[in-house]
Amino acid sequence: MDLLTQYAYPSISGYSKFTIQLSMKQSFDEIHFTLGPAIPLTFEDGEFIPKSNIYDQVYRLLFKYIERYDGDCILGITIIIFMLGGVKDKIPLLSEDAREKSLLECLQPVSGQIDLNNPISDLKIQHKKLNYPSHITGIKSSQRKRTRLKSFLVADTETILIDNVHKPYAAGVMMVIPGLDLKTQTIYTYFSEDYTPYVFKSFEERSQKLLNDFILRIISIIKQNPSIKTVYFHNFSRFDGLFVLKHLALHHKMFKLKPLMRDNRLYEVAVYSGKRMLFRLRDSLHLLPGKLDDLAKNLCPELGSKGSIPYDQVTLSNLSSLRESLVEYMKQDILLLGGIMHNFQDLYAKAYKADIENKITAASLALSLFRSNYYDEVQFPIHIPNKNEDTFIRRGYYGGHADAYTPYGENLYYYDINSLYPFVMKEFPMPGGVPVWHSDIDSMELDSMFGFIQAYVECPKTMKRPFLPYRNDKDGILLFPTGEFVGVYYSEELKYARDLGYKVLPICGYLFQKMESPFKDYVNSLFECRSNAKKQGNNAIGYVYKLLLNSLYGRFGINPISTITEMCDKNRRDFLLRTGTFINDASLREDLYMVSYHSNMEKGPDYWKPPKNSAIQLAAAITASARIYMYKYISREDCYYTDTDSIVLGNPLPEDLISSSVLGKFKLEDQIKKGYFLAPKCYLYTTEEDGNHHVMRFKGAAKSIINPEWFEQQYADPYRMILASVTSNFRINWSELEVIKKESPVTLRIALNRKRIAIIQDQKWLDTDPIEISDLSALSNIGIKIIRALRKKINQLETEKSLLLDEILSQKELEIADKKRIRESRELLETNDPK
Repeated sequence: MDLLTQYAYPSISGYSKFTIQLSMKQSFDEIHFTLGPAIPLTFEDGEFIPKSNIYDQVYRLLFKYIERYDGDCILGITIIIFMLGGVKDKIPLLSEDAREKSLLECLQPVSGQIDLNNPISDLKIQHKKLNYPSHITGIKSSQRKRTRLKSFLVADTETILIDNVHKPYAAGVMMVIPGLDLKTQTIYTYFSEDYTPYVFKSFEERSQKLLNDFILRIISIIKQNPSIKTVYFHNFSRFDGLFVLKHLALHHKMFKLKPLMRDNRLYEVAVYSGKRMLFRLRDSLHLLPGKLDDLAKNLCPELGSKGSIPYDQVTLSNLSSLRESLVEYMKQDILLLGGIMHNFQDLYAKAYKADIENKITAASLALSLFRSNYYDEVQFPIHIPNKNEDTFIRRGYYGGHADAYTPYGENLYYYDINSLYPFVMKEFPMPGGVPVWHSDIDSMELDSMFGFIQAYVECPKTMKRPFLPYRNDKDGILLFPTGEFVGVYYSEELKYARDLGYKVLPICGYLFQKMESPFKDYVNSLFECRSNAKKQGNNAIGYVYKLLLNSLYGRFGINPISTITEMCDKNRRDFLLRTGTFINDASLREDLYMVSYHSNMEKGPDYWKPPKNSAIQLAAAITASARIYMYKYISREDCYYTDTDSIVLGNPLPEDLISSSVLGKFKLEDQIKKGYFLAPKCYLYTTEEDGNHHVMRFKGAAKSIINPEWFEQQYADPYRMILASVTSNFRINWSELEVIKKESPVTLRIALNRKRIAIIQDQKWLDTDPIEISDLSALSNIGIKIIRALRKKINQLETEKSLLLDEILSQKELEIADKKRIRESRELLETNDPK
């Protein structure tokens, strides 16, 4: 309060809020966190809220954290002020008397006295309750829409670099009508240099003119065909969408724009006239992931292949002379996209009597198919978690296991599993029913639990390939370490870890019913259809089934906390600025802002609004079960590398595990002559079939400049670092809605010792060891004491067990000795007595 009265209050000239950030030293680490949401200092009109009210709120916030952090050391306190009106030019510093008077005003309770024993009891906050379904519902046949397929448009833009910014020089659009030959359809094209240079003197003017005519053509087609609502671009999210969205915002002010954007990906832009939606622009890449040329080879090979143009040779000076080849290239792209979407729509409709046009992503399409045709909500109602359940279980959602174990090898075998996640979805039990919270489960038997459990675990230091994951909160790196730590885990992986030699102490968790998987029929049906399609040589329908098989599980794990971007006026922008979820904004024009903010970040369960049909418990159970299934292969001494559903081994797998057509079995992708496995998603190998054929993967901005020689030199000197320059041709500048070319300096190296520790002897990199950690920061001081007491008890029990075993063994030895003496006595008697 002293900081606020001394510095904040004298500087405020409009609406204002503040947050309190603490830096604290705990037993094992230093942590930084913000106490609750931002607290308003003023009312909407800028008038100050009584200081006593502010004091009460600060007091209550601190009181909530007292028990949790009792005994920890506060290193620093930071007050961050947010203002709409800006900072006053001169900030007067208060005199000592004025500060004392102001602080005395803070200490006067706003209404009555505060109960120090229970300061929260008098704080009553009314929230508007938001209802959401308790479980995912099926789509009954009566709810399904008629299968009359809708027409749609496909479009494309082509750009040129001017001052390292992409500017459209061409755009085109074509209508796709179900059942009609695409080659009979007109592709409307617009080219910048077709506009009279005397009227449109600059290229910028010509570029905006072609985009304007392009938008007007879309509107004209839709007016003549009112049932058409969707326009597809391939890579709309990260390329075409930015030009079109910016043009609509700046030059078509009569329209209202509603972008659907999550985590910097533009899924859709809906264009409204008043309350009526005219059309929506979508990215076909979200519905059909893959390169345009690859998709065309699978879905419409009869239309030919994607062409190519020398992008780096196209300039303003030769744009006119290249017109014919550039426009033909764009028209072929539009034709291919039309053929891909036309055939995909037709194949899906014939298989499932439904239209793809009303779905945005492959995951939503797969979920709709599951709910319509395979989901039995009576036998297995899929629970939609509330806020507490989702937050807790999501801590146990780790994903796949990727690790590089041995950096170099020769004569190796690269295997992939046939549809790992669909296999797990079919064969493994799943958490069903409504979860029940257990705050104290240390007295329960682990084998009796099924669900998601916070547990203390201890991995033996002798384990070369640890099994349980651990996420480093500082940088988000997923490790598989030895040592002791606390995390949330699926009960089945805790049981598996215990059987491997881990010590496991359950603390608390949500327990579910163990039920047969609800995905059996879905996986069986689609995998059989895919297998039949492959046998018949029908790559198109086979691709569709593969896409649907692999897209379902991730939809259940969709994160309710995401970044939302909204186009709005100044009033809406100011309102969002006042919320605790505001991130940033950009002004597109005087009355239009693009604002980003977090969703589902408000405090309290009444604010919870989960994504429709989310069920994190299923996604987490599926990925955990997949790690269990893979571990027996990953833990082999001859495993060089693994990444979720693939392994590189020094020896071949048994023949009974090999099949290219059986779900869950392995297929041999490559026989490796020699390979470098330097880090997860950083490897190079040459194949046995062709010693000059390289398979190379490098995750990062520098992948375009990585070559085989770099891998060889990096293996020889793993600490080697090289400064280089990388050019990104398609970097997005979200504040300006531009795609730019940018050159950036990078340091070429591998993240050595980040996930495993390199073993280097005589300057040669031989192997790796797991990282050892000791982290109990997820527990309070009380929790740490309890864990230590339980650990001591376990060690005592193990000692008693060992002594008991010794005693039993000694007793057995005595019994054996007695039996031996009796046997020998009998033999002696029989020898002396002839009878």
